[in-house]
Amino acid sequence: MITGANRGIGAAIVDLFARKGAHLAMVNRRPAAPSGNAGVVEVLCDLADWSAVPVAIGAVRAELGGIDILINNAGTIEPIARVEDSDPAAWASVVQTNLVGAFAVTHAVLPAMLEAGGGTIVNVSSGAAIAPLEGWSHYCASKAGLCALTACLDLELRAKGIRALGISPGTVATDMQGAIRRSGLNPVSRLDANVHIAPLWVAQAIAWLSTPEADRFLGTDFSLKTEEGRRLAGLPHSRVSRS
Repeated sequence: MITGANRGIGAAIVDLFARKGAHLAMVNRRPAAPSGNAGVVEVLCDLADWSAVPVAIGAVRAELGGIDILINNAGTIEPIARVEDSDPAAWASVVQTNLVGAFAVTHAVLPAMLEAGGGTIVNVSSGAAIAPLEGWSHYCASKAGLCALTACLDLELRAKGIRALGISPGTVATDMQGAIRRSGLNPVSRLDANVHIAPLWVAQAIAWLSTPEADRFLGTDFSLKTEEGRRLAGLPHSRVSRS
């Protein structure tokens, strides 16, 4: 099951896992465009409304029967603003989606995983969790919290068969980059578009993290920004890719 799968990284994850023959469900705030992937279940849910999440997960379980892999990918960064210029409600909404939403989905999925004897949870994090950037206080705080959630899940649930990992992809060629460029507030907004990695790379890395080969990284935030990380995930060594 993948959250935030109607575009960008999430859509790439759906395409890759579908090609591998997985039975998939995607939980989206807005409907995804037709992709041609047969047998993919879509459930609509705004993860900022955590009270709606159990109903959505119930619908997924009714369709799939069980959930063995959860990928918490849903996230937002807008509105981008310095702390002094931020609207508290808008700031909180980003944290609600990026962190509280991921917790709510995980909390709702765990009973099925534990009943089945285990499962894998991959949280899509960011280097912004440890490297603050101007205008991104909401995003940085939410991703730092997500990293801590990953570590707590591992601490509490590894012995019960739950594999919890995070992934920090670096900058990725998605629609989010448009909002970042328009803000002009920090060095990331001025990066050349060619340095962003392809969403498919992130999907391939998550597929690898979902296997026992990645068990040494349980409870941690795996980085694709290093040559070693990309090598382990079976990705090209060059950071530049648009395909």
